[in-house]
Amino acid sequence: MPLPPRQLQAQLRGLLSFPVTPFTPDDTIDLRRYREHLRYMVEGRPDALFVCGGTGEFFSLRPDEYQALVRTAVEEVRGDVPVVAATGYGTKLAVEYAQVAEREGADGLLVLPPYLLQAEQEGLYEHYRAVAAATSRGTIIYQRDNAIFAPATVRRLAELPTVIGFKDGHGDMERLIRISLAVGDRLVMINGMPTAEMSARAFFGAGVTAYSSAVFNFVPEIARAFHTAISQGDQVRVESLLEGFYRPFVDLRDRVKGYAVALIKAGLKIQGRPVGPARSPLLNPTAEHEAELRAIIMRGLAL
Repeated sequence: MPLPPRQLQAQLRGLLSFPVTPFTPDDTIDLRRYREHLRYMVEGRPDALFVCGGTGEFFSLRPDEYQALVRTAVEEVRGDVPVVAATGYGTKLAVEYAQVAEREGADGLLVLPPYLLQAEQEGLYEHYRAVAAATSRGTIIYQRDNAIFAPATVRRLAELPTVIGFKDGHGDMERLIRISLAVGDRLVMINGMPTAEMSARAFFGAGVTAYSSAVFNFVPEIARAFHTAISQGDQVRVESLLEGFYRPFVDLRDRVKGYAVALIKAGLKIQGRPVGPARSPLLNPTAEHEAELRAIIMRGLAL
């Protein structure tokens, strides 16, 4: 049975991850490999899996593919960890995706920014309110890009019974602290920055200890070692992992737009768990960049 919103909220306190979506050579979703990958991730014991999100290439999925992926994730995970499904685009579509995810048994929803446009605070409120009101599942607001919230707007959304969390991919610490003060313990706060480990110390300092780890897809042992170190205040080990793995990984990631997703899939290929390419318009890594990534992985594993 799906988790009630407050029970889901209580579980979103630590290391979260976002599975990739495997594709076949003819560019269809590969559900067999998806099941294998989900089981591999569950064995690493993340606190939750966020499916069909940014790392899962939500932008590229047809509605029928989205439905199949959410259904498969719920079936394969079997309640071992919570499954949270992303939803997005315009309000009407976001509501439809949210309702599909609920019907397929997802425990919660991550509501991505509305498609493309800039909106006033009242417009953002109405968008996220509509999605939260359309489902009984716990709903998480995602702040990034064109969805930047005033504390008062988040406070209003936090009054809705299904809104349980706030994921920040914007990185304005003053704004985040003001939002935290505005909602108190009503929402769980999540660090959703790209390669969130790089900013984890700043977020921990602000009291935000939950974060999403994309590299958990291909090096769960490194992701787990980092989470243990930062949770225990082992700054020597944190520095070692940041300098030896995360910083060079981010340096490579930033060379090409879209590598935040494509490098994760390349990492899985290097680790002997191929999941196919990233979908257009993302570019897949060059052979030279794959070789660099291999060396970064080896250094990280050695640490």
